[in-house]
Amino acid sequence: MIRGIRPLLRGSTYAGVLFAYCGALASLPLLPFALLPALSWRSASESVQIVLVLLVWAVLVGVVGLARPVRRALVVSARRLLRVPLPNPVAGRRPSGSLGLDRWRTPLWLVLHVAVGWTGALASGVLFIMGLALPGNWLGAEARASLFGTSVRVSGGWSWVVAAVCLLLAVAICLLVTKTLRWAAPRLLGPSAAERLALAAEREQLLAERNRIAHELHDSIGHTLTAATIQAAVAGEALSADPATARAAMRSIEESTRAALEDLDYVLGVLREEQSGTAPTRTLADLPELLDRLRHAGAVVEPELSGDLAQVQGTLSRAAYRILQEGLTNALRHGAGGPIVARVAAGPDGLDLTVVNRTGARTGPGPGAFPTSGHGLPGLAERIRLLHGEFQAGPDGTQHWRLAVRLPARASA
Repeated sequence: MIRGIRPLLRGSTYAGVLFAYCGALASLPLLPFALLPALSWRSASESVQIVLVLLVWAVLVGVVGLARPVRRALVVSARRLLRVPLPNPVAGRRPSGSLGLDRWRTPLWLVLHVAVGWTGALASGVLFIMGLALPGNWLGAEARASLFGTSVRVSGGWSWVVAAVCLLLAVAICLLVTKTLRWAAPRLLGPSAAERLALAAEREQLLAERNRIAHELHDSIGHTLTAATIQAAVAGEALSADPATARAAMRSIEESTRAALEDLDYVLGVLREEQSGTAPTRTLADLPELLDRLRHAGAVVEPELSGDLAQVQGTLSRAAYRILQEGLTNALRHGAGGPIVARVAAGPDGLDLTVVNRTGARTGPGPGAFPTSGHGLPGLAERIRLLHGEFQAGPDGTQHWRLAVRLPARASA
């Protein structure tokens, strides 16, 4: 019993009734226009005229729902008064491939809203007045029960029973009105199937972009911190004995950190969904600068370039730079200090990238070990898989580590 009464005591029920009745009252200005066809067809019967007025009235109410601002206002009001979790409608465009029925969902809601509002208002109003008038015989009120032509007047104590039943029915109708609108709101005001697909596609695109940004951030910041740490160690050891080498190492730190700050500024702008500047791009044309930074960190890099690298453009060139950056950074971080071989071979069918370095304890300047997140090689493999390339990484003999990547030419699109 208590569970049945508890929903009636909630403020959302009465807010929903208010929402329904306000929708019914808002349709009153359209009623005079709905009366015009009936007034012009006086020869029709009264029942036909009533049906005609109701049909024209429903059509006029539905036409109002075709305006997009109306849908947005209905969604906001239903969300606040009916307490239904409705997302804001997709602004500025209709989703591609949407069914013709989708655009009629708001008119259907308005017609239902007005019909339920007027039905609930008239029924609950009549019952409420009966519940108040019957006990004291106000306004000459009386109740009669009729069955098979026999009519019995309800008086005395029974009038109080009938009045109580009328009041309970009025409250039940209010609850039913709210339940009906709350059930229909997600189906008619919520996102359609086409809108959900559009939102899911936008969400997938956003996640893909953020995943790409995470790769870019890992590549850029990880490489910069590794190189800067080693270059700082080189500068510290050579500061007294070889000031020129120390100054070169400090200049390299400045250049690499400035480039990393550009990448970081762009990434933060995208993650905050702000209007950031043009994304900084690194291509194979920037490979000499990358190799110079490694040499300033004390690494011995032996590049082996073949083919026409100038013809490698677009996504293929950007991906090749990031792959080489990650491979060379790993070699600098975990290598034994020996020469690092970087091979880049451009051919008509694609691009071959190879990084080979010695393994073992570090013998050059800098820290003996670097912390690692374990995301470098898996992220690299995922990037290459998305480009339909081939990826191999592992020991090459007993003292070397080899990273080999094959990128097809179609990745340049």
